Amino acid sequence: MTAILRDDDLHLEPTSGADGLRGWSVVVGGERRGTIALLDEGRGTGSVRWNTGTGEQSLGLAVRALRLVLAYAFDDLALQRIEARVPVERTGDVRAASISGLRREGIARGAGDSPDRALLARLRDDPPADSRDGFIALLNAGLPTKRVISQGVLRDGEGRVLLCQLTYKQEWDLPGGVVEVGESPSEGLVRELEEELGLTLTVHGLLTVNWLPAWRGWDDACVFVFDLGVADASVVDTMALQPTEIAGVHWCDADTVRSRATAAATELLEALAEGDVPPYREAPLAPEPPVV
Repeated sequence: MTAILRDDDLHLEPTSGADGLRGWSVVVGGERRGTIALLDEGRGTGSVRWNTGTGEQSLGLAVRALRLVLAYAFDDLALQRIEARVPVERTGDVRAASISGLRREGIARGAGDSPDRALLARLRDDPPADSRDGFIALLNAGLPTKRVISQGVLRDGEGRVLLCQLTYKQEWDLPGGVVEVGESPSEGLVRELEEELGLTLTVHGLLTVNWLPAWRGWDDACVFVFDLGVADASVVDTMALQPTEIAGVHWCDADTVRSRATAAATELLEALAEGDVPPYREAPLAPEPPVV
């Protein structure tokens, strides 16, 4: 039988309790203010859904109701994991789930008319949401992350810059790539050079941080641009290119850069050539290429 759950003046009064589904009315001061339900999905996992309206008090009601149901699911039913799948546009409910202790794990994409849903979950042995470890974990799970890319400027004795001919876009770009989680930008650049070019180089210093706006399906990113110094032009003959990403490498003068490089790389290299690049800059939005 589904239990009555209480938090001061808020009561969860059972409305159903069969076939693994337990439902409650959210009642405050004798007035029904919403509903909440818990479904046992099997294998120690449950899912929760709720509706406490959209008024000023809806967030607080949802948080209090969720905390009661989470405690009941873990302590009375011995479930190990509780999930919530909330339409992403219901930002209040996403926030309520997070405040109650569910960590954001990702986005479950919707098919057809079904909306994208934020997937949030809490494990039985997660630290309490109001503890230091629990609070940090919730913030880490819910805070936005910024994509970081590291690129390097490598020149030959004639002042030409090395550009990579890529397999997945027409424009050429500076060597480098996306920095992995827990990896420093300089370490990420060294790794990318070894993986994609078979080349081990020393990072000499940071030239600038270049913020790129979202463009042609790519999210915005911060690009750390490092100085890789000067190499003999023949170094390209020793490279072992990663065939899935690098179709070729080229030493490029200013004219070749303008005709072949990405708009962001061209703008950056021209600014570097002028010799007055601040430590942080924001690249202008590149125009869409003409339709051929």
